[in-house]
Amino acid sequence: MQTVFLDLDINEIVYDIQNKTYLTGKSRRDGQNHEKVANMQANDDEENANQVLRSVSMAFSNLKTKLGEYLDLTKTSANNELVSLEEPLRIGLIMPSNYNLSTIDTIAAASHQYIVSMAVSDWFTITNKADSPEYKALADVSLQIISEAVNKRKRPVRQQAGKEEG
Repeated sequence: MQTVFLDLDINEIVYDIQNKTYLTGKSRRDGQNHEKVANMQANDDEENANQVLRSVSMAFSNLKTKLGEYLDLTKTSANNELVSLEEPLRIGLIMPSNYNLSTIDTIAAASHQYIVSMAVSDWFTITNKADSPEYKALADVSLQIISEAVNKRKRPVRQQAGKEEG
């Protein structure tokens, strides 16, 4: 067994959410819907930021559920406080000895995308229902990528008698 850690920068996640909602809103502009477009775009105002962080927290919890088979269970408590912008979202995964470590970057990137897509979907459920299912579908694709990556294994290597692998 080996433990690998995912550290996801919450500030990068929030920026990505804000950027995606901005670009989606910008693309929906038709010259007549200025208020609707403005409301689609997440920002740092307290009510917006709190909702985004709640959505991020829920998406992160869902991600941990999806990775439950591999989670390092040393954390035994939880709370419902907003996630902190100061600390990364950290997941410890206990992987089998033949896990292919080359996919850990894929797991981290897809985990980032999953959280962002779920949070954007949640945001659009409130501000622009028509775009919500599209982001939920993107989150589902990210979960498929995560599933494939956590199930990658190294090819076995035959040990020769009297020789150590080096």
